[in-house]
Formats: sequence, structure tokens, C-alpha cells
Amino acid sequence: MSPADIRPTPLQAAQALLLRDLRLAWRRRSDALQPMLFALLVVTLFALAQGREPQALAGVAGAVLWLAVLLSGQLSIEGLFRADAEDGSLEQWLLAPVPLAWLCLVRVAGHWLVTCLPLLLLSPLLALMLHLPHDRIGLLLASLALGTPLLSLIGGVVAALTVRLGRAGILVALLSLPLYVPVLVFGAGVLVAAGNGSDTGGALLMLAAMLVGGLVLAPLATAAALRISLE
Repeated sequence: MSPADIRPTPLQAAQALLLRDLRLAWRRRSDALQPMLFALLVVTLFALAQGREPQALAGVAGAVLWLAVLLSGQLSIEGLFRADAEDGSLEQWLLAPVPLAWLCLVRVAGHWLVTCLPLLLLSPLLALMLHLPHDRIGLLLASLALGTPLLSLIGGVVAALTVRLGRAGILVALLSLPLYVPVLVFGAGVLVAAGNGSDTGGALLMLAAMLVGGLVLAPLATAAALRISLE
């Protein structure tokens, strides 16, 4: 049997990497819970500061929820590739018979599953805390389902660029937050449009279009950034 016959397929490599990431996340459950607790804290403090006015809370609920989710996901972006860089795994990624962009996409998917999916499941509870009308919760979930993967993809590019810079938390935030602005505008804009009685399809379609573009371009950019960082 030649070495080419025992090379893993892209699906096998994706399965192995994703299972490894999920096992590590399970062993570090306390770290995985931090984004959820942060989002809950942000929403709770805002609700207390705003006072007991359901209409006022409902008017800004979309923006507050999106900001809470965005900032919560930011907590784990810095370490997306750092552990692999420290133990030499990233050099093995470069030598693997699987495209580097594919491995980067799988790593970002694992980050979304561990960090953003729990926030997505928690968002209805957060929406109720902010008195968001029940008929808009479905729109909130739809916008988050389209927007949070895009946030992870953008964060992956920034994390790859700064992987060799040591503790670069502030730099990661400065680089990634401006790139998050379009996602935040259209994500929160879905709920604003619903509150004004306007059409919400345009903002959702724009999020979907950006997600498709991100799925195609972001892994390639992340792979290129990793190669530059490891030179």
C-alpha cells in the first residue's frame, strides 16, 4: 500500500479535528461557559440600568442582544490557533495532505459550535429579559444563525494574523471589531425593521450573502495569514 493510499480524506481530517476540539472544549467546560455568562451579565446589567419600562427595553433589545453576543464571542477568538502554535501543531497543518483552508474552516466551525451555538440557544431567554415581543424572537434567531458564523469566520482571520504576537487581546479586538460592524448593522437592523413595520427580508438576505462570501473567502484568507505568521 502506497502512502497516498493511507492519506486521510478531507472529511476524515475534518471529523478528527472537530472531535479533538470538542473533547478539549468538554475538558475546559468552565472556559466554554464564559461567553454565555458574559452575555447573561451584559443583558442583566442593561435591563437593570434601563429600569422597568418594557417598551423602552423592547425598543433597544435587538441592538443589546447583538452586542452581547458579539462581545461574548470575542472572548475566545484570541486563542483560536494559539495553543496549536505553541505546541507545533500548526506546522503539521502546513505539511498535512489536506488543504490548510479546509482545516481552518473546520477549526472555525468548532469555535462556532462551542461558543456561538450556546449563545444562540440562550438568546430567547435573553430576549424575554429585555421584553422583546414574542413574534420577533424567530427573527432574532434567524439573524443570529446567519450572523454568528460570519463573526467566527472574521475572527478566524484576525486570530491567524496575530497568532505569533503573544498576548494580543487588545490588538485582536482593534482589528476585528471594525470588521464586525456590517454584520452588527444588518443583524440588529432586522429587529429594528420589524419594530418599524418595514420589510426584514433585505437585511436577512444581506446577512446570507455575506455568510456565503465569508465561507468562500475567509478560510483562504485565514490559511494565507497562518502561512505569513509562521514564516
